[in-house]
Amino acid sequence: MEIRNQTSVTNFILLGLTDNSWLKVPLFVIFLLVYTITLMGNINIIILICTSPRLDTPMYFLLSNLSFIDICYSTTITPNMLANFLSKTKTISFLGCATQFYFFAILAHADDLMLTVMAYDRYAAICYPLRYPIIMTKRVCVFFVAGIFITSFLAALVHTSCTFSLTFCGPNEISHFYCDVPPLLKLSCSDTMICEIVLFTVGGGIQVGSFLVVFISYTYIISTIIRMPSTEGRFKAFSTCASHFICVAMFYIPIFFMYLRPRSNYSLDHDRVASLFYTVITPMLNPLIYSLRNKEVKGALKHVIEKLPMLKKNYIENNQKEF
Repeated sequence: MEIRNQTSVTNFILLGLTDNSWLKVPLFVIFLLVYTITLMGNINIIILICTSPRLDTPMYFLLSNLSFIDICYSTTITPNMLANFLSKTKTISFLGCATQFYFFAILAHADDLMLTVMAYDRYAAICYPLRYPIIMTKRVCVFFVAGIFITSFLAALVHTSCTFSLTFCGPNEISHFYCDVPPLLKLSCSDTMICEIVLFTVGGGIQVGSFLVVFISYTYIISTIIRMPSTEGRFKAFSTCASHFICVAMFYIPIFFMYLRPRSNYSLDHDRVASLFYTVITPMLNPLIYSLRNKEVKGALKHVIEKLPMLKKNYIENNQKEF
């Protein structure tokens, strides 16, 4: 990633979520709890999927990758935000800002594309149940995941190179809690039109393309479910898609609100709220939604919990034999 630093600004100041000093400690506690739940929930999902034969399916392979992305996604933003709640300086270097934004862009695109592939997986499972094992093989899933990360790396490279090749003369206060495109463009003292066109084309192309795939997939899914003769079959099919659909809605609504609205309606305060939702809150809610609404995940978790006493007993017996 090559960034030509044609700027007098050597660091930025992240203004954060609020200027009220009396809110900083409560917010620190709240978001520390959110971050802890995010890590624990997503790590548990990954461990559960990797250790449970019941969850050895394409859907859960993709879900484990989504959980990995959510862990990295939240970690890119939240620890620095937590530190700034208790810090007086709140500064981040020019290179640090570029690095944070680069990884944020990678993981945002990866999250978007992973949800898209998961929508295609549900489409294949419900619309073509007999051909599903042939359509979504392990090799195909690995190919999808590799393609997601390659595309995300390249798109993030374009975003970062374009944004941080602009000239920043000052001021250097970013009205946000992390380095993002809209507040950075407002700080640039060079012409940002070409950069905005490139960013809108690349980012908007991925987001709109992903959304169309999800929309078309769910159109076919709903049409297929409605035509099912069995009420039980319709309910089961809806239940397998409900968790994913909720996660998709939580991701796309704030994304479209932030990046695909007219500049005349732009508001940094609204952006902070929207970006807080999909960078901090959504990664925490995803594993909770899949755990609480998915019978297979709950069944696998129950099976693991039931095995714990037996594993503990075997461990004690083996240690006693050694002594």
